[in-house]
Amino acid sequence: MSNKNKQDPQSQKNNVKIPDYTPWPENFEQRYKKIGFWQEITLGEILLPHLPKEHPAVIDDQLSWSYKELNSHSDKLANILQQKGLGKGDKVVIHLPNCCALFELLFALFKIGACPVMALPTHRYSEISYFCQFTQAKAYFGTTRLNGYSCESIVNQLNENQKLHMSYLINLNSNFISLSHALTTERMKENIGDLNALPENIEFQPTDIKASDIALFQLSGGTTGVPKLIPRTHYDYLYSVVGSNEICQINEHSIYLAVLPVCHNFPMSSPGALGIFTAGGTLILTNSGAPDNAFSLIEKYRVSITALVPPLAIAWLNAFEARQKLNENLDISSLKILQVGGAKLSYEAARKVAPILGCQLQQVFGMAEGLVNYTRLNDDIETICLTQGRPLSRLDEIKVVDDEDNPVFPGETGHLLTRGPYTIRGYYKAPEHNLKAFTSDGFYRTGDRVRVNEDGYLIVEGRSKDQINKGGEKIAAEELENHLLTHHEVFDAAVVGMPDDYLGERICAFVIAKNDLKIPLTATGLNRFLRARQLAEFKYPDRFELVDDFPKTRFGKVDKNALRLHISEKLIQITTQTKHTA
Repeated sequence: MSNKNKQDPQSQKNNVKIPDYTPWPENFEQRYKKIGFWQEITLGEILLPHLPKEHPAVIDDQLSWSYKELNSHSDKLANILQQKGLGKGDKVVIHLPNCCALFELLFALFKIGACPVMALPTHRYSEISYFCQFTQAKAYFGTTRLNGYSCESIVNQLNENQKLHMSYLINLNSNFISLSHALTTERMKENIGDLNALPENIEFQPTDIKASDIALFQLSGGTTGVPKLIPRTHYDYLYSVVGSNEICQINEHSIYLAVLPVCHNFPMSSPGALGIFTAGGTLILTNSGAPDNAFSLIEKYRVSITALVPPLAIAWLNAFEARQKLNENLDISSLKILQVGGAKLSYEAARKVAPILGCQLQQVFGMAEGLVNYTRLNDDIETICLTQGRPLSRLDEIKVVDDEDNPVFPGETGHLLTRGPYTIRGYYKAPEHNLKAFTSDGFYRTGDRVRVNEDGYLIVEGRSKDQINKGGEKIAAEELENHLLTHHEVFDAAVVGMPDDYLGERICAFVIAKNDLKIPLTATGLNRFLRARQLAEFKYPDRFELVDDFPKTRFGKVDKNALRLHISEKLIQITTQTKHTA
């Protein structure tokens, strides 16, 4: 008798479908609901209490919409998208700058239960195509202009290679979303048209969306070859937003200026854009954080809170201080809170915020996977300047451990682990990685090295993951190494962070060339090669070091600590020589 169709137990085990999403254990879920942390509200509903308000909900460089207008526009678009075949659970890659249309689209997707994948404006075809393929996205939304870049080539390549159900470029010049240049799977161009042409009385008929459903996907900086997708439910994301509002004292009078890309988790939810909409305040959107532009917007709209990464905060401090010396002051006295996060702000810069800008600094240390820490508005100046805050929630659990997962002594530096009511229990469709990134009892290994002071405030000391933090943008070393290794003249590559006074870290790529080269490898040639692969520009190495071999650890692996030390010492030598020459 043939055994051809029989399977051994291991094969049967391997054929078991592994869930794409890891929920919170039922006992945790019930606890969060019982104490009122998780509410039966979806993100698509947060505008509704504020429809009678007359002040603007959102303002960009061209448009200003009230809550009623924003809700009406998103209702109309939700109806259209449903008619076009989008529905609950469908993945949709969003690739837009800071604009009113972004939130018109997001709220439409929330209402029909589709799941936005929050790509960044700096992403290019390499990243976008991966998101579409990995999530089996049904749609892609780009724009005719994206910080000087047209997404039309992305649309064309996606429809050539991915066969999406729909992909659209949004015309941001319209008073309402105008979807055009759409190439459907039938290869036919289509123009949905302007929502302004639809009757005003069209109302969206709610579908069966639950607060336990995935609301959207944020992106992890990651340490492996590609970004990991972070599934955030309506339950946990909204809890984080509401908790952030309480800590930051956000209300209907708050006016938030978003200069960072709002698809980032920080300006989206900490408390960010969603915090403002939940409270009924006003969101001001711009795509330039340049000091002159930002100061003018603060003065014009009487902005009360904004968020920056450290390099931008330092640029603002320098620019405003220069204005003061020249008596060219703009009135930014309405600004009460300057949040700084994404990377560690130096103590010296932190001390300058209140004296120069006249507002309170709030340090924010968080991650798209969940945990957010804030310095509090009533903290003393040393706590604000020296720490990165304490957890948002009283149910945030923090562990600081050594390399063997043993707790370190109080005040000692170790690896940060966390779990809580808004920290995910697993990445999307990444079971093998989840075994490494999460403990068996659900703690997330953040990859950050921290110490905790006697008051429970965290001081960030660096990263343990193989990741570079370039001014708040997280770059996985392995991803860039994999791209370099596809170059036919590269034998091996190792990417590390190198110190930078402005961005915190920049990218240094150590490269070993193959022995039989007719034309030597050059930094110019390598960068040209990476651009041809359509990577996001913030991932390009700032420096290449061509070497004959890599130092190794006692286990035979590339010793990246030695490479970091090498480039740090070399930069010091270069700086010293430059000073002597001058």
